[in-house]
Amino acid sequence: MKEHWLQADWPAPEWVKTCVTTRQDGCSQGVYKGFNLGTHVGDDLNNVLANRAELGRMLGCRMAWLEQTHSTDVVEAAPGLVEEADASWTLEPDVACVIMTADCLPVLFCDRAGTRVAAAHAGWRGLAAGILENTISALGVPPEELLVWLGPAIGPEAFEVGPEVREIFGSTAAAACFVPSERPGHYLADIYQLARLRLTNAGVNAVYGGGLCTVSDPTRLFSYRRDGQTGRFASLVWLDSATKN
Repeated sequence: MKEHWLQADWPAPEWVKTCVTTRQDGCSQGVYKGFNLGTHVGDDLNNVLANRAELGRMLGCRMAWLEQTHSTDVVEAAPGLVEEADASWTLEPDVACVIMTADCLPVLFCDRAGTRVAAAHAGWRGLAAGILENTISALGVPPEELLVWLGPAIGPEAFEVGPEVREIFGSTAAAACFVPSERPGHYLADIYQLARLRLTNAGVNAVYGGGLCTVSDPTRLFSYRRDGQTGRFASLVWLDSATKN
């Protein structure tokens, strides 16, 4: 694993492996410069595939890529088959659940026993519609048996939204995650707190991470809100057979 890639800081079993790539290194150029892993953003496909191949070599596991659509669909991770969904899960060793983001919230899951993992793409639409709850359900264990880590996303000082977003979340508790911005009628939203609230309400009591802002870290992280046309970094979780055995 490259020294500048990130890992989840959570008390998972040692064979539960995680990685968050950064934009450093890689062969993409121009606005995608660095380690872009998104095939859908306009980058040269050959460069993206080269970056993906290097990721596979560095981590030594098989990747289950998704076509993310801001849905609430959750699938079993299937390397070699790019499914349309916004979360995946697996019980199979050496298969990585992969989420690509550039401001949306990547959420990694495992159970305390280290028998299963999942990764979810939680933009505000998916978050409000129930992507995290659906992922919890797909894992098939009691919510209190889960560990969750919130990866890099747009921070609360940069995530300005309109009143319709605040209204969609609705509850009094969720309203506290929105503070008025300098633009009349708009708010700064805390997607980390919104995710924690959804997870807590679903019965998950062990939530970690949630302190890395994509917008404020141009050296390491892609950000759509900051740059417009840009690449994507990946957040991955898998069960490592070599470590467990």
